Amino acid sequence: MRLRFADRGRAAGALALAIALLLAGCGGPRVPPAAPVVPKFPDFIFPAPPANASGTGAVAHQQTGWQFLQAGDTHSADKEFSAALKQSPDFYPAETALGYSALARKDAAGAIGHFDKALSRNAAYAPALAGKGDALLSQNHPDLALRAFQAALAADPTLQALRSRVDVLKFRTAQQDITAARKAAEEGRLDEARKDYQEAIAASPESAFLYRELAAVDNKAGDAAAALTHAEQAVKLDPNDARSQTVIAQVYEAQHQWAKAADAYAAANSLEPSEALSTKIDELRERAAFDSMPDEYKTIGQAATITRAQLAALIGVHLENLLRRSRAASAPVITDARSSWAAPWILSVTRAGVMDVFPNHTFQPNAIVRRGDLAHAVSQVLAHIAAEKPKTAAKWMDGRPRFTDVSPGHLSYPAAARAVSSGVMQTVDGAFQLARPVTGAEAVQVVDRLEALATSK
Repeated sequence: MRLRFADRGRAAGALALAIALLLAGCGGPRVPPAAPVVPKFPDFIFPAPPANASGTGAVAHQQTGWQFLQAGDTHSADKEFSAALKQSPDFYPAETALGYSALARKDAAGAIGHFDKALSRNAAYAPALAGKGDALLSQNHPDLALRAFQAALAADPTLQALRSRVDVLKFRTAQQDITAARKAAEEGRLDEARKDYQEAIAASPESAFLYRELAAVDNKAGDAAAALTHAEQAVKLDPNDARSQTVIAQVYEAQHQWAKAADAYAAANSLEPSEALSTKIDELRERAAFDSMPDEYKTIGQAATITRAQLAALIGVHLENLLRRSRAASAPVITDARSSWAAPWILSVTRAGVMDVFPNHTFQPNAIVRRGDLAHAVSQVLAHIAAEKPKTAAKWMDGRPRFTDVSPGHLSYPAAARAVSSGVMQTVDGAFQLARPVTGAEAVQVVDRLEALATSK
């Protein structure tokens, strides 16, 4: 009796099933789904066997098991992978495949156990590393997953599909680390902030702003060497980042290296000009100049009396530009200034006619300055200012104040009158006190007032 077509199909199916069962009973590989299927887990990386294992029964079991896995039959897949391991206990591709099968069942912990067993036999086996990364990611360990994916790429650079995942994880990890680092820095947990920034940099080593922010935290922590290293790396990565230059300046400023700080602020100002930065640069330049001065200059403000050399230096430093514009063509002959610490400024004030050289060609640098001497120098500076700003000078050039101790006919009266009328010097109860020694604080105050007049608009 002839079988109908449908009956013949059922008979063929029954025969195929019988053959599959027979093969299973004999220990051979199960027959995978005959019809082509869309892979259930296309992102899983097939655990390719090593070259010396090709053609073995373990390889056949593993390949059949992988087809079952991609068809969604993890139960049959596990039987095939276990059969492969039974034939060859060291066959780590099958152990890796068991890991993927566990991963398909959402058993991340079990998957990691299998991947770790495979990696104990071959630490650079890329499919196991990639699978472990997937399992770790499902357990919400993106940092560990990233390391596993990176190790897989290092072991097998052809796994291009992993690269985009690595990039995404790098970004996510870096963002988390940056958020944590900024919060820790704001709360004063500087060591923790530095650690988080280092981890963010490991994930994104080309990000200049990470080095800049880490440098700022280093500076707060008092680690100037690390701060400079990281800030300079930020500048190297992004030469147009003014904020990185500002961090470098802040590091130097904290160390009282005024000149270097001013240079760094100037670099920042050249990128993003601001009046505040310009003012800061000027202040730091002044500090640098002050620090380079000899002790005789630095102690002027605290001195009970000052010398002519100190007054010359004070005027020469604060009114340098005015003196340069007002100096005579030739310098006077001075026999006792060359060995003085204030020699450059003595030459400057005498050449501008602000302080006099005595008839015997001496300056007498160590002589004590009295109020009459200071009034003479002030009067000469005011004359130079008046020459450049006649409208400003009109208020005080012809002033005739009354003093209880200096008559209008006194030789020092014109100088004292000009000094007081301009507001640069003051009287004490109506007396000018020509002979009283000048204190350092008084001299500094007087020269500051002269500088304000000279630079006003």
